[in-house]
Order: sequence, then C-alpha cells, then structure tokens
Amino acid sequence: MAVVAVTGLRVEAKIARKAGLSVVCAGGIPAHTAAALGQAIGGRAPSGLISFGISGGLAPGLTPGTLILADGVLTADGARHPVDAAWRARLQAKIGAVLGGDVLGGDAIVTAAAAKATLYAQGHPVAVDLESTVVAEAAERAGLPFLVIRAIADPAERGLPPAASLRLKPDGRPDLHAVFRSVLTEPAQIAALVRLARDTRHALRALTRAVATLGPLLSAPL
Repeated sequence: MAVVAVTGLRVEAKIARKAGLSVVCAGGIPAHTAAALGQAIGGRAPSGLISFGISGGLAPGLTPGTLILADGVLTADGARHPVDAAWRARLQAKIGAVLGGDVLGGDAIVTAAAAKATLYAQGHPVAVDLESTVVAEAAERAGLPFLVIRAIADPAERGLPPAASLRLKPDGRPDLHAVFRSVLTEPAQIAALVRLARDTRHALRALTRAVATLGPLLSAPL
C-alpha cells in the first residue's frame, strides 16, 4: 500500500493526493483520526505515514508559510518519537532550506498566544498540530517509518479568534453554519478571521510547493 498522509482539513488532503499519497482525513479530531488510521493500517499496511498539513507556531518569530520538516514529535505525556532519519534526510537534500526541530502533537487547537508561549517553554517544540501524535504512535505500534511535514498558519505571537477553534466536519470541511453563528455573536472577530484566512493560504501554498518539489520522494520511505 502507498504511503498514507494524515490530515485534518480536506484542502490539505487534496494537496497530499497530488503527490500520489493515500490520505486519511478525519476533521482534526485526534480520536477520529486514530480510528480512521487504525482501519487504514489494519486493512493493508502502508509503507509509511506522513503527518501533513498546517500548524500553529510555537517558536517565536515564525511567519505564516514557514515549512517544517520535523525531527520528531513530542506528546502531551512528555514522550518523544523521532521521525525516520534517512527518509527525512533525503527530503531535506531535495528541498534545501527548511525548518527542523520537534512538533507538539496536541489534542485541541491552541488559541491564546500566552498558551503557545507556555507550550514552547516545555521542550521548545516549534509548532503544534492535531495529527502528529496519532501518526507517531500508530507508526511505532505498526513498525512503520513516519515523517512530519507542516507549514505555519498562525504565528506564536498571535491568538486565534473564537470561530477558529470550532470543530470541522468529519470530512475535513469547515462547519460554515457554526462559523456564521460565531461571527454573529462576536462580530469583532471578523478582521482576525480575514487575517487568519490569508495566513492559512500562505501555509497551504507552502505545502503545495513542497509536494511539487519532493514528488516521488514522499512515497518512497525506503
């Protein structure tokens, strides 16, 4: 079976499929992601896993669109899971300048800048996302190589508006009705939502460029 890219957003999944990757997309809910990935691995074991998509910045100074090829994943319980070093090195050699370091696998969106600073102080992860812990732990159980490819959407210094923390639909689409309700309740967040949408586009373009550059290397862990 092909390498499986694990995403939360449907738009991330669309980008990953351009590289010929199989995709598990479960709406950014770790429990749903774990169940879907377990089914994918249990059916016919993939050759590797990739945690793929946008992320929240934790290291100070990272701008939207900064591409991360992580060295490892830190989990909430303090464990660290290194990525496959040889696979990562091949991608690094192809893509050139890219940010390394560890990412934190979270279980909820981190909305406050102060909370991001606190997380950064605990092991200095450069970013946080909702899929990487699931991917790392599944890879360890199945004996599979894995990678983490992420792009910064919201910088560490910036908090997120309330609507940004709303759950996605199970297929990775935003719940527009819930977003509209949130905006009607708190219209002052509109400017922040517009800025977040712009920054997210920067991140998605960075992922698209990475897929175009790395091509077949993404589906060749060995």
